[in-house]
Amino acid sequence: MTNPAPWRATVLTLFPEMFPGPLGVSLAGRALAAGLWQLEARDIRASATDRHRSVDDTPAGGGPGMVLRADVLAAAIDAAGSGSERPRLLMSPRGRPLTQARVVELAKGPGPLIVCGRFEGVDQRVIDGRGLEEISIGDYVLSGGEIAALALIDACVRLLPGVMGKEASGTEESFSDGLLEYPQYTRPQLFEGVPIPEILTSGDHAKVAGWRRAQSEALTAARRPDLWAQVPTPVPNRAGRQKTPKTKTDG
Repeated sequence: MTNPAPWRATVLTLFPEMFPGPLGVSLAGRALAAGLWQLEARDIRASATDRHRSVDDTPAGGGPGMVLRADVLAAAIDAAGSGSERPRLLMSPRGRPLTQARVVELAKGPGPLIVCGRFEGVDQRVIDGRGLEEISIGDYVLSGGEIAALALIDACVRLLPGVMGKEASGTEESFSDGLLEYPQYTRPQLFEGVPIPEILTSGDHAKVAGWRRAQSEALTAARRPDLWAQVPTPVPNRAGRQKTPKTKTDG
C-alpha cells in the first residue's frame, strides 16, 4: 500500500522568489525539509504570450491602475494542473474572512492552489471561469496576495500530522472552540512584582480548566463581541439538566 501524497500548496505569483520565505524556517521549514508537505511557487509571467511578458492591462471602463489579464492567469492556472479535487483560492480583500474552521478544512484536504493578485485586481472572468474562492485575511489592503498566501499556508501547515510536537497544542488555541485563547504564564514565578496566578500552580486541573475557560470567555466578550455572539451557551430545561446549546444571537 502506497503512502498518501503529502499536503501540497501551489502558489501562482508574479514574485515566486518570495517563497518559501518565512515558511522555510521554524516548524513549517523543518516540516518542508522532512517532506511532510510540499510547496510549489509558479511564475504567472511564464504564461504570458508576448515578447514583453505582459500580464496586465488597463481597466475596462477606465480608472487608475492595471488589472491582471484573464487569458494569462487562466493559462497559468491550467498549466499548474491543480485538478478539480484541490481548492482554488484567490487572496483578495473582498473575499470571505479566513477562519480557523476553514483552515482546518484546507489542512485536511490535498492542499490548495493559491492565486496571488496584484495591481487593481483580477479580471472577473477568470475568477468565475476557474472557480476561484476569494479569501481575505483582514479588512485592509496589501500590495499583493503573497503575504496573505504565506499566512494561510502557515496556518494550515502547523495542523498537519507530525508538524507540531504535541497534537494537543493545536486544540487549545484562539478560535479552536470559538473563543480567544486564555492568558499564558511560565517561569519565573514572580516577574516585576507580579506573580503567576495562584490557581495555575495549585495542581487542581479542574480549577485550572475552569479558570482558563472563564478567562477565554471574558477576553472574547471584551475584544471580539462578534465571536462572543456566536459562542453556544447551554440552555437548562425545566428539570435543571442541559439541553441543546444555542448561540447568543438566537434570543
